[in-house]
Amino acid sequence: MPLRLAPEQSIADASAAMARAFAEAGLDSPQRDARFLLQGLLGLDGAQLFSASSRPLGEAAEIVSAAATRRLAHEPVSRILGKREFYGREFIVTPDVLDPRPDTEAIVDLALEVVKSSGLAGRPIRIADIGTGSGILIATLLAELPEATGVATDVSLAALDVARQNARKLGVADRIEFVATSGLSGCEGPFDLVVSNPPYIPAEDIAGLEREVKDFDPRLALDGGPDGLDVYREIARQTLNLPRPLRVVVEVGSTQADAVEGVFSDAGAQPLARRRDLGGHVRAVAMEIHL
Repeated sequence: MPLRLAPEQSIADASAAMARAFAEAGLDSPQRDARFLLQGLLGLDGAQLFSASSRPLGEAAEIVSAAATRRLAHEPVSRILGKREFYGREFIVTPDVLDPRPDTEAIVDLALEVVKSSGLAGRPIRIADIGTGSGILIATLLAELPEATGVATDVSLAALDVARQNARKLGVADRIEFVATSGLSGCEGPFDLVVSNPPYIPAEDIAGLEREVKDFDPRLALDGGPDGLDVYREIARQTLNLPRPLRVVVEVGSTQADAVEGVFSDAGAQPLARRRDLGGHVRAVAMEIHL
């Protein structure tokens, strides 16, 4: 059922009506979703939203109603607003890319830890981001490592376009080469660091995912093959042909750390470190391939 809000309704009343409707629809965080939608659509921060709570919606009623109706259909707030915060920065999100998760920040944390522990901090290192999607990994890493340059690959031209836009927003586009390819095919090393958040959901498990994921994330960004490890195997095969030493940091499913490390051990990699996500699951693993 669509939610219709009236122009004369106050922002506070609209927020309460949205939260009630979201709760009745079984959404996990109804009040937060209502607040974030209103902030994003009205261009207000949290304090401003509170101080303007008695103000009527006015002409914004139609836009807010449409957004609330989309959320009732389980479309994520970030997709409705077209943006997502990641590692303290704002990124563009479109239907062509995976909606970045807070847990994915574990990759950035672990990658920066590896760079530091390997003595590469402050040096002009080269980073490859496989399956870059919205570009959050490569753009964030280059923003954190001002001496670094990178290559971002994806099989989706639409995703690469989003990644370029995000790189421009962060002022790092001139340090990234965007390549339409699978894995690192056609990309020449050397690379000091390879990062990736590959598709790792077993194909038969996708139908059981939350609607926010299965109905709105591109299947290409979710489907990791029969056991969820297909893309890890591709990355591991390609690292065999890259100059060494090489460090690899990848996101993994909550139960996949051992299996992924096993895939890379066959390519000569040794486990380096792990990083847990907000829920306490191992979410990122780092490997090193020596000379």
